[in-house]
Amino acid sequence: MTMTTTTRHLARSFLATGLLAWGLASAQAANDLPGKGVQVLPLQSNLSEESFQTVLVTRALKRLGYDVQPIKEVEYPMAHIAVANGDATFMANHWNPHHSEFYKSAGGDDKLSRKGVYARGATQGYMIDRKTADRYKITHLSQLTDPKLAKLFDTTGDGKANLIGPSAGWGGEAVVNHQLGAYKLQGTVTYTQGNYPALIADTVARFKQGQPVLFYAWTPYWLSNVLRPGIDVVWLEVPFSAMPGVQAGTNTKQTNGRDYGFPVNNEYIVANKAWVAKHPAAARLFEVMELPVADISAQNQRMRQGENRPQDIERHTDAWIKAHQKTFDGWIAQALAAAEH
Repeated sequence: MTMTTTTRHLARSFLATGLLAWGLASAQAANDLPGKGVQVLPLQSNLSEESFQTVLVTRALKRLGYDVQPIKEVEYPMAHIAVANGDATFMANHWNPHHSEFYKSAGGDDKLSRKGVYARGATQGYMIDRKTADRYKITHLSQLTDPKLAKLFDTTGDGKANLIGPSAGWGGEAVVNHQLGAYKLQGTVTYTQGNYPALIADTVARFKQGQPVLFYAWTPYWLSNVLRPGIDVVWLEVPFSAMPGVQAGTNTKQTNGRDYGFPVNNEYIVANKAWVAKHPAAARLFEVMELPVADISAQNQRMRQGENRPQDIERHTDAWIKAHQKTFDGWIAQALAAAEH
């Protein structure tokens, strides 16, 4: 055997030994992960634009070794109850205070964990196209008590304005109904409710045809990239704060001094309280994850442009992680540290 051949054999031997050691170390590392053998069931609404936020959380949980089950779609009221009762583990799309009624009904802080802000500064309210706002000097929702102004937004021919509002079960529908009464708009404004994404697609089409539009909106959502606030559309102010239920008495005035009728919301990852007490790594992860609202809107816009299949959303999530690898790894490191204490 030549020296060259001997060297090759030794190299292969060392390589094989090294790969075996690496494999054993990887297996050991996997076994040491805090989530090993622990099942997690995530919930979200059927609003596909919320999938990105949820998938990102599942990616992080998988890095911690958790056995994450496929995401189940459940409407917000039942999702809160399912998580509170332990029938599911978490939801990443809890808006506070928007979903405060659902949170309280499910057991509140006694049964649910809500720590750390996942996405900050979500604005909600009523919007109209800027062209109509400028022409008729409409700045406040209460101006639509005037039948002549309300008729501008009539899409059904009954002489009343048609306000495209949130879908049933979202939480916002209670606010809209309450405010139509509080601002004495029931005689001139009709709340059009149904499949919001479909209704708002029709609204965008009307806008592009140069017709007046009146609708409820929020951020983050793709709509703000299509009908741009301050350019294509404007927020309407309300005469005074008027919130129903557990939010009664809430001051909805913004920091800019304007009142759009809804308080600024933050998004939270809400989890079963008993479960997070047993799993400190996941508890810490839920607390430290934070996603910019602008990033959510940008991802939603890609969905609007046709990249809306589940595999597209998975790809968007992976791309976000790659672009923010240091941030993502930081979340994992903090979660692993929490598991060691």
